[in-house]
Amino acid sequence: MKIFLRRTCREAAYLTTSRRDRELALADRVALRLHLMACKACPRFERQIKLMDSAMGSWRGYVEGDGRL
Repeated sequence: MKIFLRRTCREAAYLTTSRRDRELALADRVALRLHLMACKACPRFERQIKLMDSAMGSWRGYVEGDGRL
């Protein structure tokens, strides 16, 4: 029997990256939050994803605003 809200690190990583493109279902949001509270590695991965998104956003703004690399 699979526990409904339990996610593996692989599933949590998938949900972390997927939520950048789409809204997660309530069950997935709750399961991800529970996993992030229990796991040491996945919150670090989440911070790295946010940092990369921020860096890419800054880079896009630089390129689009300035017209050069």
